[in-house]
Amino acid sequence: MSPFHIESTLRDLTLHEFQVEDSCLGQTIYEVFEGKPALPGVILLHEGSLVGMISRHRFWERLSRAYGRELFLRRPITVLGDFTPGTPLVLAETTLITEAARKAVERPTELLNDPVVVEVGPQDYRLLDVHELLITQSSIHQLTSQLLQQKTRTELMHTEKLASLGKLLAGLAHEIRNPVNFIGGNLDYLNKYRQDLTRLVEKYRAELPTPSPTLVALEEEVDLDFVVEDFANVLKSISMGTARLQSLVSSLQSFSRMSESEKVEIDIHQSIEGTLLILSSRLKLGIQVIKEYDDLPKMKCYPGQMGQVFMNILSNAIDALLEYEAQLSQATELETVARTEHTRVAVQSWEPQITIKTSISSTVSPESTAEEGLCDRYLSIRIQDNGPGIPPDLQKRIFDDFFTTKPIGKGTGLGLPITAQIVQEKHGGRLILKSPCFVSGDGRSYG
Repeated sequence: MSPFHIESTLRDLTLHEFQVEDSCLGQTIYEVFEGKPALPGVILLHEGSLVGMISRHRFWERLSRAYGRELFLRRPITVLGDFTPGTPLVLAETTLITEAARKAVERPTELLNDPVVVEVGPQDYRLLDVHELLITQSSIHQLTSQLLQQKTRTELMHTEKLASLGKLLAGLAHEIRNPVNFIGGNLDYLNKYRQDLTRLVEKYRAELPTPSPTLVALEEEVDLDFVVEDFANVLKSISMGTARLQSLVSSLQSFSRMSESEKVEIDIHQSIEGTLLILSSRLKLGIQVIKEYDDLPKMKCYPGQMGQVFMNILSNAIDALLEYEAQLSQATELETVARTEHTRVAVQSWEPQITIKTSISSTVSPESTAEEGLCDRYLSIRIQDNGPGIPPDLQKRIFDDFFTTKPIGKGTGLGLPITAQIVQEKHGGRLILKSPCFVSGDGRSYG
């Protein structure tokens, strides 16, 4: 595997240090080049400031000419510099390798083989062999092509998996809906029968004030009063369970529609609630969900894809909260005592929470002014957890393809990139990460 990637910079390459004052004799340069065959050139300074660069091949080419040795070796190197065309290409060490290679090949033909001058600090320069630069750029290009092919294959597999999952969920939801509807449809009749039987028993009791000992014994054995009272509670529980199953089936059917060809109007709150219902088994592990819903109009979208967006974001939030809770529970008593009193109390009272806020917001259109009152209205959905936050060095990478902090086999690194693609490309929205505070394992916060 190549150690380089698309974000590699010049500091990742071999940089040669050979810089002299322009008053240095050519003989000194000659001796250094003889002893260090890998040096691509020499940097010329005048009182510490860069004034030029002479490449190795140009130095030997000048010496090989008639009277070259007599002309250049016994004189200051600046004399040879005066015979060297063009100015060197100077780049900062933070320049991307791909960008540096592009600038290197854009130079005039006579300068294409000259090394690149890399500034590593104030008035501090190094030399980079242009051939190493181009070879590395080619390696990065090849690696990028392989990653692109891998991404394409993985996305195709992911899409096929989602399609298969959608078909499975749709079929399963259909199979569940039929018996659930059968139960729900018969509950009304069953409740009516209960009422009729209860009235009949009460009528028998009124007309038979002195039942036989056998009937009294049977009544006590079955605890008739309790059965009459609890019958209604049992039917109510069955009705609630049936309604929950029907909601779950509807959520599964909505989530399974991943390949809609047209947008439809939906209640976004129902989409969120459906996702929460599917994730209810994980939320029951102790995670409190706080809902702050605004009065929203229906919005046009692809329901299945929006369900996937909520599923990915909420699943990541649940994973983060459960992982953080596990870390806190595994902390030793010594570590707890070592924390400050304020932090220790905060850790002990911490409970995992997810807050979901929806609202309609407005922003002034770029083509108008606030006084004109022409504003764009957009739906704002904020999903926030009270976990430790995301470390700053990871925040800029969470939407990168294949990037994941989860163990092998538990994360593909495509959930959030696909989520961003659905929000931005499919619905013209924006997916924004805000993690203002990161709490480290020692209880310290980093903004």
